Amino acid sequence: MQSYAHLNVEKRGHTAVVTIDNPPANTWNRASLTALKQLVADLNADRDIYALIITGQGEKFFSAGADLNLFADGDKKVATEMAMLFGEAFEALSGFRGVSIAALNGYAMGGGLECALACDIRIAEEQAQMALPEAGVGLLPCAGGTQNLPWLVGEGWAKRMILCGERVNAATAERIDLVEQVVAKGQALETALKLAEGVAKQSPSAVGVCKQLVQAARTQPPAWNLIKEREAFIKLFDTQDQAEGTRAFLEKRAPNWKNA
Repeated sequence: MQSYAHLNVEKRGHTAVVTIDNPPANTWNRASLTALKQLVADLNADRDIYALIITGQGEKFFSAGADLNLFADGDKKVATEMAMLFGEAFEALSGFRGVSIAALNGYAMGGGLECALACDIRIAEEQAQMALPEAGVGLLPCAGGTQNLPWLVGEGWAKRMILCGERVNAATAERIDLVEQVVAKGQALETALKLAEGVAKQSPSAVGVCKQLVQAARTQPPAWNLIKEREAFIKLFDTQDQAEGTRAFLEKRAPNWKNA
């Protein structure tokens, strides 16, 4: 794969492992946000990739979010540019056609947590801590935090974290459904890779459609989505994956997905 600013990319089977590499705190900047948007587009075009894992370089930080030096002089033009870049990058991540997994190997703060919130699944190491502290510096989470967090944890905990600046540890994050699993230090990536192996056994065509339907539940009423669900089921019979999956099951063998 090509090089991306502050993002190291490694392909492991059908999984792309993306490591945020901007020491000391793996902060996001113009270059890395632009790179993430392009990277997701490239992975969407690579039909051999079924899953994406994003983690942080080192043992302390997943990502500390935005580099606040960018906002120190109060320039609204810079603020507008960065808000757009954050939004476009993490919305692209949320729209990745496969399964995205955040492997939280340390602090996930501000835009770092918003990056994880844009993923489908979050695995946190036991020492990880999470927060959306933007209001403490006179700002707000502008990359989906005010929308994605309450969807996962409910309005009450979202207000505690955003309005009160409450930081949560991994155990609390699991209890309030901010993360799906807590693992020992150093085990987030391996755990995420095992999940991704499960993704590779699923039909990529079916997974992509299922993901769209699940995410649509946030914005569309059930009556609408139930119709779309049945329509999507029928459309899958136009794919090679449907025929291959059915034959493989009946023949008691692993399917050879065509992703088409």
